[in-house]
Order: sequence, then C-alpha cells, then structure tokens
Amino acid sequence: MNLAKTYKLANGIEIPVIGFGTWQAPDGDIAENVVEIALRNGYRHIDTATVYGNEKSAGRGIKKSEVPREEIFLTTKLWNDVLTYEDAKHAIQTSLKKLAVDYLDLYLIHWPNPKEIRPNWEVRNAEVWKAMEEAQKAGLIRAIGISNFHPHHIEVLLKTAKIHPQVNQIFVNPSDQQLEIVRYNKKHNILTEAYSPLGTGNIFKIEELKTLAEKYQKSIAQIVLRWSLQKGYLPLPKSVHKERIIENIQLFDFALTDKDVAFIDGLHGVAGLARNPDRI
Repeated sequence: MNLAKTYKLANGIEIPVIGFGTWQAPDGDIAENVVEIALRNGYRHIDTATVYGNEKSAGRGIKKSEVPREEIFLTTKLWNDVLTYEDAKHAIQTSLKKLAVDYLDLYLIHWPNPKEIRPNWEVRNAEVWKAMEEAQKAGLIRAIGISNFHPHHIEVLLKTAKIHPQVNQIFVNPSDQQLEIVRYNKKHNILTEAYSPLGTGNIFKIEELKTLAEKYQKSIAQIVLRWSLQKGYLPLPKSVHKERIIENIQLFDFALTDKDVAFIDGLHGVAGLARNPDRI
C-alpha cells in the first residue's frame, strides 16, 4: 500500500485510500492554505461539505495548488436544510459554483434524519437521492453516497434508490468503531470512510498508544491512521499545521502487527463515542 493506492467503489470509480478532511478548517485563508498544502504534499483526495462553510476556500486552494483537476478526488455534502428534489438540484449547482469545478467526484447526504423534519426523513432522503442520481447520470457527480447513516436508514433508502450508495462516511476510530454499521457497509459493498479518525484529538490522551508509537518510531496519529487503513477504512485526517498535514500521510513505510491491531481494537470508549443521528 502507498499514497497512490486506491479503493474501487461499487460503480468502478477509484478513490484514494486517504483523504484530507476540512471540517473545522475556518473559511478564508486558513482553509485555502491547508488545502493547497495538502495537495502540494501528495494528498489527492479533498473532503469538504456545505455546512463547513469553506467550499469557496477549498476551491481556491485547489486552484492555487496547480494540481490538475483530474488528479484530485473531491467530495462535498448536502446539508439538512435541503429537503426536496428541487432543493437538492439547486444545492448541487451551488456547491459546484462555490468550489469552481465542473464536476464532483463524490457527493453525500450529510445526515440521515435532520431534527427539523422528523418524522419525514424517509421521504426527504428519497427525494434528494433522486436528484443526486440524476446528477450522476448527467456527469455532474461521479459517485454518490451517504454520511452518518445507520443500517435502518440505508434499508429505507434502498426501497426507492436506483443507484446504491457507494460510500458511507461515519465517525470511526479506535474509541468507537461502529462495527454494526461497518459490517453492513461491507456486506452491501459500501466503502466505510472514517471521519474524525483521530477522535477529534482525544485519541492522543490514550497512554497505551504512546508505547506503540515508541515501538514503531511513529507518532500516535500515524499509528491510529495506519490502524484505520489496515482495517480497510478510508481515513480523513484534518490539521491546520503543515508538519502534521505531511506527517499524516507518512503511513506506508510500516505496518502494525496483528497483535497490535487487536490491541487497538480494544480501546473502545476511551476517547468518546459517535452521536446517534436519531437522537440529536
């Protein structure tokens, strides 16, 4: 495995095995600069979202990097205020405009059950998914997927979907591996993307990981991200510090032993758990 390695999605599209996340990267110079830094240092997968408020900045960072658009895998997401088929068509066009690109590589429904529309999430998801399917068929989007979906949300979506989700982006790290969702994803050929793969920083509080980092002469972040790759996930680390951005992709010159992977598997709950989308 190396930085050029890809996973193949269900529709045949290839996606780099690690991406650069932009959640909590402030809009403006910071988001623009970190995207440029990431691309200039080897990342080829950028993940943003409408609700992050930094699509314009990410687009500027892509342009400034001078990396050809066709070499970049670009993801953004549809937010909870998009409720209908027409809303979704408009949201896709808005994201394309903000990012200043002609197409998206991946577009996700960000949240399965927005609080504002309960109990009508089933209808809403079916409507916005239809718009996403049409956008994929029109060449505006290369792949479509979901985020924070549990199996029961996916089962309802599949009742009307003509194109099955290719990705489910969920909170996954050693502290909460969401194994039921991961098993469902795997069974249905849906790639698991891991957002907050470092537990939004809480993972660094785990003393046992310091020992592993010393053993491999790597950082705790590198140990945990390597664990994510060996589990078959696609991690999306985020940082606003150049040295950490670079460090987070230096994962391909070592491998964890099966024993150490199993040890990390046992760290459940030590750095926080995923939020339940049906309860918040």
